[in-house]
Amino acid sequence: MKRLTLSVLAMSLLAGWAHAETVTVYSSRNEQLIKPLFDAYTKETGVEVKVLTDKEGPLLARLQAEGSNTPADMLITVDAGNLWQASNMGLLKTFNSKVVNENIPAHLRDPRGQWTGLSVRARTMVYNPSLIKAEQLSTYEDLADPKFKGKLCLRTSKKVYNQSLVGMMIAQHGEAKTEQVVRGWVANLATDVFADDTKLIEAVAAGQCAVGIVNTYYLGRILDKLPADKREAYPAKLFWANQKTNGVHVNISGAGITRFAKNEAGALKLIEWLSSDKAQNLYADKDLEFPANPKIKADVIVSSWGPFKQNLINMAKAGELQGKAVQLMDRAGYK
Repeated sequence: MKRLTLSVLAMSLLAGWAHAETVTVYSSRNEQLIKPLFDAYTKETGVEVKVLTDKEGPLLARLQAEGSNTPADMLITVDAGNLWQASNMGLLKTFNSKVVNENIPAHLRDPRGQWTGLSVRARTMVYNPSLIKAEQLSTYEDLADPKFKGKLCLRTSKKVYNQSLVGMMIAQHGEAKTEQVVRGWVANLATDVFADDTKLIEAVAAGQCAVGIVNTYYLGRILDKLPADKREAYPAKLFWANQKTNGVHVNISGAGITRFAKNEAGALKLIEWLSSDKAQNLYADKDLEFPANPKIKADVIVSSWGPFKQNLINMAKAGELQGKAVQLMDRAGYK
């Protein structure tokens, strides 16, 4: 009987150890972008990373429905607005990491310590130099000027990227001025809004519009498919907005530890590793975003766009003001 009890105890300890050596991640990021990172982590540490992928909304709904029964230790998603929403729904827990704090700038981390950015997405302008000169461009706000009538292209307001941009503008300027800007954008549209940034960039390149607002990695992906000697000739060019004012609007992909994580320590170690030099280099190479860790150099295509000043308003504002941004865009007729 004693031997049986010891055997059962040993099996229980082994089961607990095995569980501790696995981190389960719910992710809205494409598996092809994050799998190489997790494979590298497993190779380096021996810790298995199990991943369930889905869109942001279904993942948050699943976490909420599962409650304390969730197998998820960690959430990875895009856009600070989604991370803020997860935190606001009570789906994440606070963590404190000296490693993360040293690797990731404060404006890319949750002030309450429930999530951190892992890569940076800059949302700025692309333009067609045969239709407009870089010297004619300056700020997001200036695109509302009538001189751009019939020249502007935008992605749909339904996309969280634009909701976050407008939310950050509300934080900067207040609702009244921001609504005036958005109304000006709508008045200046060259065509209907686009479903995605890639189609918008292609429209700029084709001369359908002179300028648009996009996430830079969409242009990076287009250029990455071209031979290196053909990239310079591509007729959509990048322009860094608001360099003489508050800086380019940036957003993040990021991660947090789930409220009911069974392997909280393992999740924290994985987040810390993802903020490290090695993982940040992998991020930069795979997804053509900017590393959140400022010590790491971006991919050669991304680096070719040159340095830029970021807007340093904390990313949490994108989430806090998202609801007001959606209402404002509706009022302004931004579809």
